Amino acid sequence: MTENTKLHPRNQHGEGYDFTHLVAQSPGLEAFVRRSPAGLTTIDFHDGQAVRALNQALLKTYYKINFWDIPASYLCPPIPGRVDYIHHLADLLASDNNQKIPRGRNIKVLDIGTGANLVYPLIGQSEYGWHFTGVDIDPAAIKVAQQICQFNKLKINLKLQKKREDIFRGVIGPHDRFHLTLCNPPFHASTEAASKGAQRKWKNLGKGQSNKLNFGGQNAELWCPGGEMKFIANMIEQSVEFADQCLWFSSLVSKKDNLKPLYKLLEKAKVAEAKTIDMAQGQKTSRFIAWSFIENDQRRLS
Repeated sequence: MTENTKLHPRNQHGEGYDFTHLVAQSPGLEAFVRRSPAGLTTIDFHDGQAVRALNQALLKTYYKINFWDIPASYLCPPIPGRVDYIHHLADLLASDNNQKIPRGRNIKVLDIGTGANLVYPLIGQSEYGWHFTGVDIDPAAIKVAQQICQFNKLKINLKLQKKREDIFRGVIGPHDRFHLTLCNPPFHASTEAASKGAQRKWKNLGKGQSNKLNFGGQNAELWCPGGEMKFIANMIEQSVEFADQCLWFSSLVSKKDNLKPLYKLLEKAKVAEAKTIDMAQGQKTSRFIAWSFIENDQRRLS
């Protein structure tokens, strides 16, 4: 077990990883388990194969996903942080539901950039039974996500976004209604910036120069023109068109300095309410913004 990571109270990983239990449920993980210099049981988090094996074990042990695998080139996300986003979104919905967390497939959630890993729908469906629609611009990612659904007999809608510049357009139909949208937007503004970011990470880890990412990632997952700020700005602009079709829009915001200009855009869009929800994973702090065009006293889950 590792030290407490200050995750959401309902996050099943708040006390760290129980590798004995994980290996018992997913024997393939055992090949990557080792002792740290401090004598703790762990894995090499710089090793993409080890991280993928850990994710497989976590998803099987805690979220009943018996099969999960993605190509080595695709983003392999750290599970606990993704779980936190889902739990905080549940709290957000509870705030409009007499502090009671809504459960079941009547709660509709749209995952923008679901990726090959499909992690948010897998976690959200397991924890709360919500019905997910996952969207991505990468046909290969959608195909891998479909295979994960088929192997695990999951009913998750998957849609291919054919226009890179569009986020909600072409995805939300005229009769669609969603309680939530969520997104982990591309951070970097170019391939060069993504490469430099990777080099900095490896240097900080004492691994020398390398363009390799221990969590992988395709171009569309790592960068877009204008980076995170431009992507979320486009999201806010397009959300106006679907203001009455979604209770809450949301997106992770990696760079804290982006919050101020984003709030100016939200004010310009005339949202009824906007809020920032802070999250903590160990010594790392993350956050997401959420906004709604529906007034507080009119927000209903049904």
